[in-house]
Amino acid sequence: MTEQEKQEDWIAGKHPVLEALRSGREINKILIAEQAQKHAVLPIITEAKKLGIVIQNVDKRKLDQVSGGVQHQGVAAQVAAYRYAEIDELLAYARSKGEEPLILLLDEIEDPHNLGSILRTAECTGVHGVIIPKRRSASLNATVSKTSAGAAEHVLVARVTNMAQTIDRLKEEGVWIAGADVAAKGDVYQANFNMPLGLVIGNESKGMGRLIKEKCDFLVKLPMLGKLNSLNASVAAGVLMYEVVRQRLGQAGNQAKLATSPAVQSE
Repeated sequence: MTEQEKQEDWIAGKHPVLEALRSGREINKILIAEQAQKHAVLPIITEAKKLGIVIQNVDKRKLDQVSGGVQHQGVAAQVAAYRYAEIDELLAYARSKGEEPLILLLDEIEDPHNLGSILRTAECTGVHGVIIPKRRSASLNATVSKTSAGAAEHVLVARVTNMAQTIDRLKEEGVWIAGADVAAKGDVYQANFNMPLGLVIGNESKGMGRLIKEKCDFLVKLPMLGKLNSLNASVAAGVLMYEVVRQRLGQAGNQAKLATSPAVQSE
């Protein structure tokens, strides 16, 4: 690998590369293994040709080098460095959709596989943005992109210097902060999430930091009915995100029923 290539960002795998193409991310070139099955990479080739992106057929060993150990499935793309979003962009995105903000705050999630899985669920549940700290946190890289199945190309991610100050900023914008904590008194199914909401997920082993926990408006826990007392961070985040979806869809359904009820119809 050349010195220039070492300094470039790479994403690897069919889904991550295809989603990068569809998202409009700046791509310098795409490498496809000479041994790759043509039908498997045809959608990527088609999209790349539409956009005028250079495609190079290379030996599989070249892909092994640039992908940094990530399973590349015969495809890798050299991309521009990921552009992290600003907090204002996350809030503006929620407003543009006419929805109450749903923002995920990840307090020192260090495993890139966990971050990738969380981003995949965040994209599926319509989360308006994810916030991560600059220090002691996984950042967006090829492993995260691969684990997220390309969702990292579609979810707004902000990276902040001070998570506590960011929480204060969100509160000023009317966002309520809920933290996931095993010591919480109320469980997630007793909580009301029908509000502008920020969900805090703590570190895989330590949970939320003390200051971050104190900044939360309320804490929730997941019921633990077995012998273990915690879930993987990405699994816990997924359960919480879908509970928010369930409640919001239920509220929307109730409002629709109310609007069509004879008792409230205009005469």
